[in-house]
Amino acid sequence: MADSGEPSGKNKLRERIHEIIFEADTPEGKLFDTVLLILIAVSVLVVMLESVGPLQEEYAELFSVLEWGFTIFFTIEYLLRLYCVYWPLKYATSFFGIVDLLAVLPSYMALVLPTAQYFLIIRAFRLIRIFRIFKMAHFINEGDIILQALRSSRAKITVFLTFVSLLVIIIGALMYLIEGGSNDGFSSIPRSVYWAIVTLTTVGYGDITPLTSVGQFISAIVMIMGYAIIAVPTGIVSAEFVSEYRKSQVTTQACRYCGSEGHDKDAAFCKYCGESLN
Repeated sequence: MADSGEPSGKNKLRERIHEIIFEADTPEGKLFDTVLLILIAVSVLVVMLESVGPLQEEYAELFSVLEWGFTIFFTIEYLLRLYCVYWPLKYATSFFGIVDLLAVLPSYMALVLPTAQYFLIIRAFRLIRIFRIFKMAHFINEGDIILQALRSSRAKITVFLTFVSLLVIIIGALMYLIEGGSNDGFSSIPRSVYWAIVTLTTVGYGDITPLTSVGQFISAIVMIMGYAIIAVPTGIVSAEFVSEYRKSQVTTQACRYCGSEGHDKDAAFCKYCGESLN
């Protein structure tokens, strides 16, 4: 049931923390987002540098200190996010909630699995820290527009891929008939279809090449067709993207209850759970 009026005294702190952490409409919120974005980028860079053998040997202690510094900060941030939303479990099981948990979980798991035989497992857990980069999605509101554009163009893309699939089968069968008797590369229709896909997408590995004049002529046509075909899905998605972008007029405000974002500028209630917005 949606609440109304000013928040009670005991909820004012939660309201303030929520405004700073989840929204960017205030100077404090913008500052928090900027600091968080920088720390995420630096932490991911540290993970990458730590995988370089010589650097790990020379700066192992520094990497350890930095890693625990990032872990403590992101842990506090995660707990504050759970504290300031009215439905913590809903946020914890959301995409962002799971990513936030994965950003800190490996460091703590390494503490409880210290024995030598688990070394490889610990290394795998530590690599999961790269999930921190997905925390950047908090700052990309346009990501929802892109996803919606992909959903809207799903039917057109499906038709396009079906057409391309039929086309490469036909081209592969044709090239098998032309090259199959004299070229070991086109030893079967599936191999010929593989060549058609590689050629049509303009990848051109060069592991299979036609030898006859007719085969080379068809190969040239397929290459030219490839440039035209690549433009089709790009045009479809781009058109849907422009359409969705024009329709999107959202704010950075997040629901205090379920943590959902992407609300219209004039929205008074969350479109996902129905509770009142801040």
